[in-house]
Amino acid sequence: MMKEEMLKEMGVAVDDIIDTAMMLWVPHPGVETEARAREVFSSELRRALGDPNVWILLHAGVALERDAEQGRIPNLDPISYEKDLACLIADEVLGMAISMYVGGYKGHFDYARFDKLKPGVLKSLGPFLDDIVAGLIGGVSANMYDRGAADATSPP
Repeated sequence: MMKEEMLKEMGVAVDDIIDTAMMLWVPHPGVETEARAREVFSSELRRALGDPNVWILLHAGVALERDAEQGRIPNLDPISYEKDLACLIADEVLGMAISMYVGGYKGHFDYARFDKLKPGVLKSLGPFLDDIVAGLIGGVSANMYDRGAADATSPP
């Protein structure tokens, strides 16, 4: 499956991911302006999406979303799935795994911000998809701040 097809199946586009990330962006050394933040975030997103392990984790979330929608996950009733009840934690675990794989502990903290507030495209996605996309954004966002700061302090 091509990258664009996977993103389409997720119900998001690269621009959706970037726009959502910018909704919680805060000025930081190296990413003082939104234009610079978009540039660094886009670069870090491309880097993350170049890793097959990231795609494997994203694919798992897409497959789980599809199977849950179709009632194909044993012992997960449609009400628990649709309402993303507290008993459903596998989605959170997958989001955390993506954020930590991409951005370490800092990625996990950024994931938590996005998961809690659900800005942009996140609010329109299902229980598994919102967490995998939030995990991706969180990890990439953490790297954006780190790389932006490193670029700002490195000699020309």
